[in-house]
Amino acid sequence: MENNQNKLNNPVWYSLKEAHKMFSIEMKNICFYHPDFCPFGGFSDEINIAKGIDQYAELINNFYVVGDKPPYNETLRLNKELVCNQMVLEKFIKAEEDNSIVRLTRENKDDLLKLVNLVQPGYFRNRTSELGAYFGIYKNEKLVAVTGERMKMDTYTEVSAVVTHPNYMGQGYAKKLVTHTANKIFSENKIPYLHVADTNAAAIHLYEKLGFKTRRKISFWNFVVKI
Repeated sequence: MENNQNKLNNPVWYSLKEAHKMFSIEMKNICFYHPDFCPFGGFSDEINIAKGIDQYAELINNFYVVGDKPPYNETLRLNKELVCNQMVLEKFIKAEEDNSIVRLTRENKDDLLKLVNLVQPGYFRNRTSELGAYFGIYKNEKLVAVTGERMKMDTYTEVSAVVTHPNYMGQGYAKKLVTHTANKIFSENKIPYLHVADTNAAAIHLYEKLGFKTRRKISFWNFVVKI
């Protein structure tokens, strides 16, 4: 398996040049996910990208550029810098099969959108679940926890949307779902990685217990269109 970790320094760019090329809106030196799927962009060179960012801002008024801080025009406002730990898993997680985990389908889409937007609003779009596989746990016919796949390169797949309903915290659902999703990625001969806010000590501790290691800090630059 090719293992070029340098591509993880620019995960959106390489995802949209490789496995997720079909979801790309490409300008010169910068690519964005189509806003129906994911509000993320990445660039390879700073030359001429401010114009491309403006073009994307005509489609969506709140979005992120991942990696180095990009140049941008006065039509936009830098709302915040979200600093994350980028963590990579090197080997399968030992675990017994768990029959409580179900693969989510189109029939579960409304439940998935409702739960993720309750806990992590602003990242999950109407068609984000089409970027990869999503798994969940139901209790009393209510979706209470999910985890899935978001950005994909030829070698790496991002574990994302690690979400548990606030009323069901502390029952090990995130551990089960991250384990299931990461092992599924390994079974496809790819390497799992994830991003977690560097202030989220509890989540970082969980991922470290599962074997994830912090590779680097990486910034998600949030831009909004000025009114």
